[in-house]
Amino acid sequence: MDASSLITVLSRFIHVGTAVVLVGGVTAIRYVVAPALANHPEQMEAIRQRWKKFVHAGIGLFLLSGGYNYMLAISAHKGDGPYHAMLGIKMLLALVVFFLASALVGRSAGTQKFRDDAARWKTIIILLAFCIIGISSFVKIRGVPEPPSATTEASATAEE
Repeated sequence: MDASSLITVLSRFIHVGTAVVLVGGVTAIRYVVAPALANHPEQMEAIRQRWKKFVHAGIGLFLLSGGYNYMLAISAHKGDGPYHAMLGIKMLLALVVFFLASALVGRSAGTQKFRDDAARWKTIIILLAFCIIGISSFVKIRGVPEPPSATTEASATAEE
């Protein structure tokens, strides 16, 4: 395996591994930890402070590995409108997830309303993450469509 292939595998591993840790973590906090510590706000605050490091590092890893993975895939999908549309939706959803996750671990007064209703926003993060995973899975297995041949284009033009 050459260095380029190794970097590609490592980038994909980092991207998927980060998703596993963050989606699993927010799910565990939402459905296990927070209900168990409902009467212990000081412990939940300590968890939030530790979780913040994972969220911020994860967002950084997602941006780096996702950018690299995108740059590798983009040339194979030149002119592939559905691919670009699905990837654009995935990226927009990811930005929403990044914002919500940051708001939930943040400390600014402007994002306090998200922390006040953390269970709702964590549920939304989980649902959006599953949408992102679904889109990612589809574009990965969909492959690269065959470009239309000159004969097909000529016959389509003749029919018009």
